Amino acid sequence: MNDILNQVEVLDRRGLENPGIRSICFDSRQVRKGAVFYAIPGTRTDGHDYMDQAIKSGAVAVICEKIPSLPADITYIRVRDAACALGWGAAAFYGNPSEKLMVIGITGTNGKTTVATLLYQLFMAAGQAAGLVSTVRNMVGKKSLPATHTTPDALQINQMLSSMVLAGCHYCFMEVSSHAISQKRTAGIRFGGGVFTNITHEHLDYHKTFKEYIQVKKAFFDHLPATTFALVNRDDKNAKIMVQNCPATIKTYGLQGIADIKGKILESHLDGMHLILDGFDFWGRLVGKFNAYNLLAVYGCALMCGMEKEHVLTLLSEQKPVEGRFETLRSAGGVTAIVDYAHTPDALKNVLTTIENLCHGNNCIITVVGAGGNRDAGKRPVMAQVAADFSRQVILTSDNPRYEKPEEIIEEMIAGVPEAKRNDVLSIPDRREAIKTAVVLAREGDIVLVAGKGHETYQEIEGRKYPFDDREILQGLLTHK
Repeated sequence: MNDILNQVEVLDRRGLENPGIRSICFDSRQVRKGAVFYAIPGTRTDGHDYMDQAIKSGAVAVICEKIPSLPADITYIRVRDAACALGWGAAAFYGNPSEKLMVIGITGTNGKTTVATLLYQLFMAAGQAAGLVSTVRNMVGKKSLPATHTTPDALQINQMLSSMVLAGCHYCFMEVSSHAISQKRTAGIRFGGGVFTNITHEHLDYHKTFKEYIQVKKAFFDHLPATTFALVNRDDKNAKIMVQNCPATIKTYGLQGIADIKGKILESHLDGMHLILDGFDFWGRLVGKFNAYNLLAVYGCALMCGMEKEHVLTLLSEQKPVEGRFETLRSAGGVTAIVDYAHTPDALKNVLTTIENLCHGNNCIITVVGAGGNRDAGKRPVMAQVAADFSRQVILTSDNPRYEKPEEIIEEMIAGVPEAKRNDVLSIPDRREAIKTAVVLAREGDIVLVAGKGHETYQEIEGRKYPFDDREILQGLLTHK
């Protein structure tokens, strides 16, 4: 019992010193005999309301922030922060696996998945067994596990890290979301380094203000040990804020101004990009300025982990785009379709700017885009405005509407489209029909961008996930184009 309370501030303790623990959990439905139940206050439910249910199911101890007025005859431990206690408890329960791995955390608004995935692929290609925790998928060596969140809960993370240790992995590359930092899901994890990609307006439905969002991201770097490193995008205006209290060794990368690792784009095509990267001539298979930043981050992180420059560059030149990130499909008739996860105004602008720079002559851009339901509504009109600014034709459609009506989300998006561009905007709530319409409208040389869902193979409507894959639909349509 004392092991799982290491690093936790205990305010009160009642009952047996060591009640005999078999498992730990924070979901009362998963409690079995001999479990420790963590009562965690959440945004929708409060674990304290389920303590009785957990005890009836066999919990021998409860870690909570409030002990009930009529406590049952079990062990209670009152702590200041139950979510943080769960992180440390999970780490101890699984044998502190992060101390046996080099865990690199990647945080920022955009680019996390690409950077984490490329690092995983790079190290595996170099013969260095690694794990991956990402939005698209989780990997333990070569074994793939499904991903449900950008950063899983503390129990899942430590269970995966433990599996990585048992599989002989030496590295783990982990996306660290702002939600995970705020909810203490990464408490108890010893990071060997951190990477900051960028920060733009996102998740303001959760964090309320941009300042709060920045401070949450910053907290990740504040807690990096002095023996680790922080690699930050020097060109992001909030980079200095991110690391102003960071005790780790700080290194920078960028395309502009002074940075420890510099890059310059020489040429960009639909099938790749030519760069000067840290003084080396480099040709890679990723496209766009945003991916140039991602490549710099991967290169810099690999160097910080001890890899040789030339070896990194050779392996990096062989890496393909990450699933659902600027993924390109082509028809025999000369129409190009691009599927991208861009679901923030900044990410959408980055992708569209890249496509615009790749267009030639009279070729046009047709953009299919929506916005997620029950999420930051403030970005909806901005997303539509960005799409209208760069596209000849915009088709506003459904994304993952969740519990909102797609038509109402689209109306909020249309509000951001300038009057002069309204005639270039179609509203088609059915996403399949929207994609079909875009392909029908496209002519030889045109580029169809389908944005927002990327790698996702479902559409979430009214609490259910229905099979839906933008890439699969496009492939079927393009065969007849």
